[in-house]
Order: sequence, then C-alpha cells, then structure tokens
Amino acid sequence: MHISPERIAQIEARRDEVQASMTRADLAPEAFVKLSKEYAEIEPVARAAHEVRRLRQELAALDVMAGGGGDPDADPLMREMAQEEMQILKSQLPQAERALALQLLPRDAADARPAMLEIRAGTGGDEAALFAGDLFRMYQRYADTQGWKMELMSANASEVGGFKEVVASINGVGVFAKLKFESGVHRVQRVPATESGGRIHTSAATVAILPEPEEVDVQIADGDLKIDIYRASGAGGQHVNTTDSAVRITHLPTGTVVIQQDERSQHKNKAKAMQVLRARLYEAERERTQSEQAGARKAMVGSGDRSERIRTYNFPQGRVTDHRINLTLHRLPEILEGPGLADVIDALVAEDEAARLAQLDGVS
Repeated sequence: MHISPERIAQIEARRDEVQASMTRADLAPEAFVKLSKEYAEIEPVARAAHEVRRLRQELAALDVMAGGGGDPDADPLMREMAQEEMQILKSQLPQAERALALQLLPRDAADARPAMLEIRAGTGGDEAALFAGDLFRMYQRYADTQGWKMELMSANASEVGGFKEVVASINGVGVFAKLKFESGVHRVQRVPATESGGRIHTSAATVAILPEPEEVDVQIADGDLKIDIYRASGAGGQHVNTTDSAVRITHLPTGTVVIQQDERSQHKNKAKAMQVLRARLYEAERERTQSEQAGARKAMVGSGDRSERIRTYNFPQGRVTDHRINLTLHRLPEILEGPGLADVIDALVAEDEAARLAQLDGVS
C-alpha cells in the first residue's frame, strides 16, 4: 500500500497543529482533554509517517550521489558507498510503509475498551466444566502477564471443579483489541481423570469477549427493565441464602436476562448485573452495525460467532490448533499457563492486519 507524500504531510501537519493548540493559555479544560486524546491517537501515526518521509528523502539524496550528481568526475568510492547505503534503506522502506499503513487502518472503536469475559461449559458434562475452569485460569494468567486487572463478576461453580459459567471484567490497555478473537467454541481432547479405560473424550466450552461500554454509550430506560429480587441459592457462604440479595434483570425490548447473586449486597449485585447487561447490549449493537457494513468481523480470523469452533487443545499430543489460521503449536502446557497464549493472540492479530491491508490494497 503506497501512502502519498501529500498524505504524509497532512498527518504531520495535523500532529503539529494539535500540539500547538494544546499550549494555548486560553484553552478550556474540556478542549485540552479532547486535544490530548487526539494527540495520543495521531502521534504514533505521525511518527510512522515521519520515518517513511525520512527514508524516502534519504533515498532520493543517495540516488543523486550514486549517479554522481551529473558530474562525470565524481568520486567512485563515494558513489559506491551511496549505492550500498541505498540497498540498506530500500530494505527498510517497505517495512516502514507497512507500519504506517497499519497505523492508518480503520480502528475498531471498541479496541481500547476493557472487556467482559464470559465462559460457559458446553458439551461434555463434568469434563466441560473442568475445561471451562482451565480456560478461565489461562485468561487470568495471561491478563497478569499483560498487567491487566481481572475482577470476577459471577461464577456458577461445578461440583467436580471448574465452572458451568463464569463472568469476569478485565481492565487495562488494549484489552478488547487483544482478546476479541477469542470468542467462539474451544474444544478439548483428553482422558478424563474418571476414565479408567484411557479413552480420549472431547468436550467444549464457549468463550465470549464483549467490549465494556461507558454508561453514556448505552442508554437504558428504567421502563425497559424488569428487576426481580430473590433469595440466592447454591454455595456462597453462611450469609448468601439468608437475605433477598440476588438480582435478575430482564431487558424487555431484547429479552436479555442477567442474573447476579455472588455478592451479599443487593445493590452490588444490581450494579454488576447492569454492567454485564450494558456490555451485552453494546455488543449486540456492534454486531448489528458491523453486519450492515459487511465489515471488520468478516476478516480471515473469523467472524467472532460464538458457535464457531475456533481452537482445539489436544492433551495426548500436547498441541493447540487454531483452526481459523491453521496455526498449530506443540506447547499446550505453556499456553494454558498463560504466557504461551501471547503467541496465539499475536498471530491472530497479525493475520487480521494482513487481511485488512490486503483489502485496502484491493480497493486502492
């Protein structure tokens, strides 16, 4: 993808304009916040644009030197040195242009958001619940390696261990951008501890990654909600079953239901339930908009459809295979421990970027 010199000049000029505006003495606080946000977004783009411009200018100057500048008596040694330097810069320029093109790709507005992680045990009974627990710990450890903060929202634990369903909120820099390709069906193949014959069982769990909106992003009218308060059931300590603290919120226009009973406080349960509800409604609206635009979620790494089988964890062979990009890594323990998951996620992000760059090249 070739970025014109005019486009590069526009980017750098806008960066300089924003930077100058931020130093004005009469600037209102609200305007400063807005300009600061724009500067944070445009500065890395301008930095990449500057690098492309620098390489192109140096190549142009070296080209003149390599040709002797029209002087037949030009120093042959200088011409040779210029040609050698040109070869180095010619190898660097495509990388710099690609880096700039990536910066210029349309951004998913949700990429910078925190995310809601939802994991549900699927087919496979107790083994599926244990696998859901394994996945939750994998994301928990991966979040730790990224410096993110993970907060448990609700959990429906299985009697044998693991979870029938678990929901957590993840806060940090670029959470949704990194995790958004994790949505889908994750399959495990292993011999359960209860299996005496050594037969391999296949189980599954569903992962959903939802961007968390701000309250202002999702307007929910009080009249659209049906809120039921009742006594919590199941394990949860000596207080959980003695007060009417559990909350069930039904969003009447969409039929979306959220149940929250992990906290002792009715108010805390309601606040958490509303947080989950906002995330689900926000994601539903994103899916509707993106399907209308036939856009970002149609990339090569998959649509984000939760019914799509995206990855298999094969314990006997110690391998993890992501079916969307045909990636197989024989590092299953490292991946489930969290740090190894970074290589899978980075490969998915790179594949998505390559697909979108190819689309832009096709349009241009």
